[in-house]
Amino acid sequence: MRVALFPTCVNDAIHPRTGQAVVALLERLGVQVDFPAAQTCCGQPQYNTGYRRATEPLVRRMAGAFAGYDHVVTPSGSCTAMVRDNYPRIGAKARTEGRGDGLARAAASLVPRVLELTEFLVDVLGVSDVGAYYPHRVSYHPSCHGLRMLGLGDRPRRLLEAVEGLELVELPGAEECCGFGGTFAVKNPDVSAAMGADKVRNALSTGAEVLCGADNSCLLHIGGTLRRADAPMRAVHLAEILACTRADPTGTGWATPRARSSA
Repeated sequence: MRVALFPTCVNDAIHPRTGQAVVALLERLGVQVDFPAAQTCCGQPQYNTGYRRATEPLVRRMAGAFAGYDHVVTPSGSCTAMVRDNYPRIGAKARTEGRGDGLARAAASLVPRVLELTEFLVDVLGVSDVGAYYPHRVSYHPSCHGLRMLGLGDRPRRLLEAVEGLELVELPGAEECCGFGGTFAVKNPDVSAAMGADKVRNALSTGAEVLCGADNSCLLHIGGTLRRADAPMRAVHLAEILACTRADPTGTGWATPRARSSA
């Protein structure tokens, strides 16, 4: 089984530990992970702000970069949803505009192979207990893309519930948006900040040490709100929790990336 890591722009630029955690976790489970160096942004920022034609070269580039892999795994429901939900739309639109089927074929070649991390763990590897150890009180925030577009369901919770030492507590209003929404936070900063404050207030009411999520875009927004409030809670990606073990409970072993780069 050939597996490629698609860490996404947010993780690559701001939260590299999450990508390293995915590699550490998958290699512990016996999966060899490659990092195709030709990959770039999936095009979500452009597409969501109305620049559909500017997204098309990125669809082709992504399809080419990940050609030949059985699965493309990403620790981001947001980017997974972009590929699976919007790439077919982009290809279909190009076809109706009389520009051929090339883009549609590129999208179709990639879409079924792109999986969010928890989908890959539960559905492909068939595991819920990944051998993790994380002795902390944790609450889980399901992101909008994972919850509504991908239908991740209870996969993240099943993985968390199997972590040794972890106490999982319910998050009030868990299904409410955190307010980030990509460019929504830029175009509607006051509304976004108010929604973030609501999410943080609910999170703090749990008494948890950690607010966990499967999308670092959401955690970036929530984490910033927590830091500005000097709150006694950290925002941590699910992959970083699952990669922790009794032998390496803080993830210090991820400092050296282990993914194999392929041109």
